Amino acid sequence: MSNELERGQLRAMLVKYSLRYGDFLLASGQRSNVYIDAKLTTCRSEAMPLVGRLFLEKMKELGLKPEAVGGLTLGADPISMAVAHESNGQVQAFIVRKESKQHGMQRFIEGITDTNGLKVVVIDDVCTTGDSTIKAIERARLAGMVVLAAMCLVDRNGGAGESIQEKFSIPLHPIFTLVEMEAA
Repeated sequence: MSNELERGQLRAMLVKYSLRYGDFLLASGQRSNVYIDAKLTTCRSEAMPLVGRLFLEKMKELGLKPEAVGGLTLGADPISMAVAHESNGQVQAFIVRKESKQHGMQRFIEGITDTNGLKVVVIDDVCTTGDSTIKAIERARLAGMVVLAAMCLVDRNGGAGESIQEKFSIPLHPIFTLVEMEAA
């Protein structure tokens, strides 16, 4: 299946299942008349292969060769799992906890034990200001991971890319922008 066909199919699913209009308070604290609950799409069985393949295709296009992908739970989880599954064992998935586990190893990073020097791409579902992605990058770096880039399913164009670039000198690569969602 062609990349553009898959992009169109996933965009249609995002518009149908995840795009909402009204008055919403975003995780960033901002108010918006547009809300994207990407998990309503990324958790759908028919969307998972598309999500995984589109992220992998974008990474290939950008020349990124991560050993693992992951991000702050919960939005990144279905995406990183889809990427890992579609990579046929080439890319592993990890989860970044919001708070460290209070027992056992008390880690922020789950799913991978040997994180030192691991080349990763940090994933998010929807980016506005980039705060969640920034937190995930910080935790990944504290665990010794080498963050190659950040990617998100939908960039709301609320300054996330600029904030991530300014703080870490790494780019944010979206699969879609909010403008593309609203144009569908």
